[in-house]
Amino acid sequence: MLLDAVRSGDIGQVRAAIAAGADLEVPDGRGRTPLLLATHAGNVEAARLLIDAGANVNAKDAIQDTPFLYAGAERRDDILVLILASGRADLKDTNRYGGTALIPAAHHGHPSTVRILLKSGIDIDHVNNLGWTALLEAVILGDGGPIYQEIVGLLVDAGAKNIPDRDGRTPLDHARQMGFAEIAARIEAGPSR
Repeated sequence: MLLDAVRSGDIGQVRAAIAAGADLEVPDGRGRTPLLLATHAGNVEAARLLIDAGANVNAKDAIQDTPFLYAGAERRDDILVLILASGRADLKDTNRYGGTALIPAAHHGHPSTVRILLKSGIDIDHVNNLGWTALLEAVILGDGGPIYQEIVGLLVDAGAKNIPDRDGRTPLDHARQMGFAEIAARIEAGPSR
């Protein structure tokens, strides 16, 4: 069974199951497809085989995760690159919080993932269910340190707007209030290109 092969990480069994015509979209008890399980495990080779075989990179599980969204949120960069290269990723798809893949990548402190996603054409200023953009999340949920300074710089350089939250407070306002002087200065400076 393909799910078991992916769970065990046995690439030979994964390859054999695909070759035998296994259902690429068979879900487990939580609605996770083999590709989503491979993405969870960070199993790049299993993911590559499944993507090449045509697995749905946008298949939702019970909590609205997909291989694409999970790869973006959890810094599965090698798998994210494969998914984007397939041309099948729904860049407008959102997670259970109404956020695109870019928002949790920024919130979780993954500059390498943010870089990959910014090259994909994803909406940099998408607003999630909380009324927050990737830039707001990087400021509000970050620690103001070097990683979040880098992420804010990437977003600002890519053209992220200083969009206010539902209370009318912008990322710049939040950065100032939280004492994140470097981040506030970076937002004020605007794109460096």
